[in-house]
Amino acid sequence: MVRLDATRYRHAGSHQPLFMPPPLRIVGYAIVSADGMIADSSGRIPPALIHEADQQYFFQGMDTADVLVHGRNSYEDRPGASDRKRIIVTRQISAVTPDAENPNTVLWNPTGAAIERACETLGVTGGVVAAVGGSEVYGLFLPRYDIFHLSKAARAQMAGGRPVFPGIPPATPEDLLQRHGLRPSPPSDLDTDAGVSVTVWAR
Repeated sequence: MVRLDATRYRHAGSHQPLFMPPPLRIVGYAIVSADGMIADSSGRIPPALIHEADQQYFFQGMDTADVLVHGRNSYEDRPGASDRKRIIVTRQISAVTPDAENPNTVLWNPTGAAIERACETLGVTGGVVAAVGGSEVYGLFLPRYDIFHLSKAARAQMAGGRPVFPGIPPATPEDLLQRHGLRPSPPSDLDTDAGVSVTVWAR
């Protein structure tokens, strides 16, 4: 992604930049069961939510993101995962601090700092921030999502599991996305035989 240095593009005689850096765009990716769950009661992702077509869709989305944001229990088991810039949400710090184990990672407490500050610590001042789990992180960005990619495994049921957003049930994922100003596109089949589809919700 090409970035513009705003300080280099000015009107003649003006101290105001002609071009401003692009703002952060918040994008979410999740696959849920028919009842809106992303994991079982123990936090484990069951086989009923693991589908090759959806995983490829998810990985393609991550490849286009400038930074990933997720909780401590989420992880990426792929070659090169440590090279991605990522923000890990935690309550164990006051605001933002670099991860001592990985220079591409920062720890972020959303009660102590805005997401922009966490991104700036990684050198990201614009582009796509991809929220990839878990429930608290997904819920945190409901007021700010530009796009949410909601995959659904229609044949999976996980009563008592962990929901994609707080408040499910009684609400559904679709209820909460709509309440926060997002509107759905027609669903697209990812795996017709398995009953897996994706709906793109956009502001």
